[in-house]
Amino acid sequence: MSNPTHPPAVGVLDQGTELTFPPGFLWGAATAAYQIEGAAAEGGRTPSIWDTFSHTEGRVVSGHTGDVACDHYHRMPDDVRLMAELGLKSYRFSVSWPRVQPGGTGGANQEGLDFYRRLVDELLANGIEPWLTLYHWDLPQPLEDAGGWPARDTAGRFADYASLVADAVGDRVKYWTTLNEPWCSAFLGYGSGAHAPGRSDGADSVRAGHHLMLGHGLAVQALRAKLPQAQLGVTVNLYPVTPATDAPGDVDAARRIDGLANRFFLDPLLRGSYPADLTADLAEVTDFGHVRDGDLEIISTPLDLVGINYYSRHVVAAPVAGEEPEKYWRAPSCWPGSEDVRFVTRGVPVTDMDWEIDAPGLVETLRRVHEEYTDLPLYVTENGSAFVDTVQDGRVDDVDRLAYFDAHLRASHEAIEAGVPLRGYFAWSLMDNFEWAWGYTKRFGMIWIDYDTQARIPKSSARWYAEVIRRNGLAAQ
Repeated sequence: MSNPTHPPAVGVLDQGTELTFPPGFLWGAATAAYQIEGAAAEGGRTPSIWDTFSHTEGRVVSGHTGDVACDHYHRMPDDVRLMAELGLKSYRFSVSWPRVQPGGTGGANQEGLDFYRRLVDELLANGIEPWLTLYHWDLPQPLEDAGGWPARDTAGRFADYASLVADAVGDRVKYWTTLNEPWCSAFLGYGSGAHAPGRSDGADSVRAGHHLMLGHGLAVQALRAKLPQAQLGVTVNLYPVTPATDAPGDVDAARRIDGLANRFFLDPLLRGSYPADLTADLAEVTDFGHVRDGDLEIISTPLDLVGINYYSRHVVAAPVAGEEPEKYWRAPSCWPGSEDVRFVTRGVPVTDMDWEIDAPGLVETLRRVHEEYTDLPLYVTENGSAFVDTVQDGRVDDVDRLAYFDAHLRASHEAIEAGVPLRGYFAWSLMDNFEWAWGYTKRFGMIWIDYDTQARIPKSSARWYAEVIRRNGLAAQ
């Protein structure tokens, strides 16, 4: 479904009063290693859980894999030049754990690290600030074989890996994110099984969430010891959660999903505790015996920034007697202990992922984190949309995506005006890529990728975003 309201065309920023962003606002775009790099078995890289998952029949649409993806591993210098042409001030990329530490233990694979050394050098040579994410879901398969994130030892292995990367590029990388969206790693990977490694166990998903955060805290401590001047943070995917009505059952459903979607991570990371109502909700799933003394102090190790990924809103309701829970874009098992909550669709415009478009929800989310949790600088580390794109006469006029970005940048500006210390925005994604269980059937990129030829075509949204960056602002409406 298309967004019925489109923003002004490229060039209209010259008219009227602009919405100007603060000086030094960090304009960027983001990607993830497994989604774009390819070269899955080159340069000493060994399999990750996503290699195994994607090569398992029935796991990914049409049997797609990340074996080649966007071939960024071989085309990286040209891709960085495209970033420079767009005027990006920063590029958020992830490091492939099995590329730099095959097997997830032991010494570094220097050939793998060399790729990221070259990437960082190329970015800096083009005036682009590197923003490094250590973990975007590609756990080395041997660590999964040893128990994966539900196993406590994986947290320690993650800190060791962080140290290896710090030794290689810490002198040139200022911004570091430990984890990307631990909710997805825990609840999609170990709860519903919709993502790698494809396991379905509620207790394991809760343990995985805790150990992901423990690994984060240990990695922050390791990075701080080696890189005292670095800006360290974590990225969480957050959602405003709204009850469908004011009925008590709907209000309680919203409380429960908010606990699992947002507070499960925000409270330990920024308050050093789990919410009491959340642990009560999960009592039939786990007794939290995996949480040891001192864990929450490690998890809440002080940070320099918080990254927020925002895509949509959840509207939820209590079950209706005699009816099955309404199916939405995730299986109910993504939400341990809340399988009977209904996710309600409202008939508003959606993206090609069937995610409702709700720019005001970004304002709510940013204000909540700032007003309830922290005064730390905030960054929108992912925000974007999938739509069906077509190439016509060598162009891709993705007006719906352009409208999406425009609306969410206006929401970002509104949040800044409300006092939120928002310091940057990263569009998702720089280029079309392997969209996890959807394979190559969903396109989020500002740059079109022809997967047969690997040709790159900047879409209309890319040219528009370049003008926004150049002007550091938007036209007033």
